[in-house]
Amino acid sequence: MAKFELKLPKMGESVAEATITSWLKEVGDTVELDETVLEIATDKVDSEVPSEVEGVLLEKRFDVNDVVQVGQVVAIIETQGENGVAVNEESSPLEVNSKEEEIAVEEVVESIKKVKETLEPVTSTEDRFYSPLVKNIAKQEGVSQEELDAISGTGKEGRVTKNDILDYIANKGTQQVETRRLESKTDEQPKSAPQPKITQPPVISSGEDEIIEMSRMGKLIAHHMVESVQTSAHVQSFIEADVTNIWNWRKKVKDGFMKREGENLTFTPIFMEAIAKALRDYPLMNISVQGDSIIKKKNINLGMAASLPDGNLIVPVIKNADQLNLVGMTKQVNDLANRARANQLKPDDIQGGTYTVTNVGTFGSIMGTPIINQPQVGILALGAIRKVPAVIETPEGDFIGIRYKMFLSHSYDHRVVNGALGGMFVKAVKDYLEAWDVNREI
Repeated sequence: MAKFELKLPKMGESVAEATITSWLKEVGDTVELDETVLEIATDKVDSEVPSEVEGVLLEKRFDVNDVVQVGQVVAIIETQGENGVAVNEESSPLEVNSKEEEIAVEEVVESIKKVKETLEPVTSTEDRFYSPLVKNIAKQEGVSQEELDAISGTGKEGRVTKNDILDYIANKGTQQVETRRLESKTDEQPKSAPQPKITQPPVISSGEDEIIEMSRMGKLIAHHMVESVQTSAHVQSFIEADVTNIWNWRKKVKDGFMKREGENLTFTPIFMEAIAKALRDYPLMNISVQGDSIIKKKNINLGMAASLPDGNLIVPVIKNADQLNLVGMTKQVNDLANRARANQLKPDDIQGGTYTVTNVGTFGSIMGTPIINQPQVGILALGAIRKVPAVIETPEGDFIGIRYKMFLSHSYDHRVVNGALGGMFVKAVKDYLEAWDVNREI
């Protein structure tokens, strides 16, 4: 008999932990190879943890709703073979046979405890977490707790990073001079009353109202949206595109495409192809902002907002979209959309996006003002395609005709994308759509 340690697998570069949502096996149950043992949820997607061996579930290390770090052992499985990973049965890491060895082991354990204590995050008076490195720098440089609490953090959940505190220390002298100047000016003028803190007014519900708890994903989406608005200066550009050629071309080829490729040809991959081309023309739309630096992305990875069964939206990513032909783009779009509806997306499927597209026309909207998907700097909303009367220009003169048109709504981060760039980019998308070749072969 051998014992195998089932660990929480790595689920993408930015995923460090997951929450256990349910155990599908109980202690004593038989586990088959690749059979799902438990279900987990990250801040991005739900997933399953399969067994890597056959055996019997011997121990569950965590309960439902516990947060587990990547690489931690979540369960012990007893196997028949000898290829399992040995599990320590005793609290001591080594079996000692002499007094000297016991003393040596105690010293090692004590040193490990001290190291763990130094690595434990500490909390401030503002219920804010600081890493030991940040605390040590603050102590060495004489930064008070009050000053530390006032530093705006750029790390995860607003935490203060090493660069944040070093920038603060570097500018501290200048800030002190400015503070003294302001204080001298303030002494000459009457002090103004402190600004009242803005709080959300309470919602009063009657006995007939129904109170619904937000889902875990709903809470994450709400936080992500508010954080995006607080981070970026949102501005929009709108343009109308004539997609009559695309409408007629798709109607002509979609049945043959289905017979040949076994895939439904929707408008989405056609639009995605045009957007990928426009991003190649305007690479400064394919960027992210980090502090005072701009990160210019090498790959064009298009995020595609897709509906989940519970009504929420998720954004799977088409990697290297500019390198796909229309057939490849169609297969990618359909695969991601189908797996999103079936809750079968993997964490890697929703990471690495550099620009996002959302189709508000699916719900009947002719346009929208979408919120940027951080840390990207732009998002394009595709409106509903409508049959409208339009002026058609010909060499023989202008006349009124029926055309298929749609609005493109481009939201972008005005900190780094000015109106000219934002407008030219969405105009390029329009031009690619309107220049569609009705005789194109696929």
